[in-house]
Amino acid sequence: MNTEPWVTASEVAQHLGVVKDTVYRWRERKGLPAHKIGRLWKFQLSEVDEWVRAGGADEHEDGDSSA
Repeated sequence: MNTEPWVTASEVAQHLGVVKDTVYRWRERKGLPAHKIGRLWKFQLSEVDEWVRAGGADEHEDGDSSA
């Protein structure tokens, strides 16, 4: 069983050195791994780090579509 703690968007933002709005935008538009628990979005830093290493945060986005 995984015992890694769930963290908030604010904690993810601090971990990555971005603002919280960027975390929510990446979740919505770029597939940043997140899990909805009740009304809150929670994250695991290991999943976030893996997503970043796989290129998820690359800046190739202009607008809402990636095509």
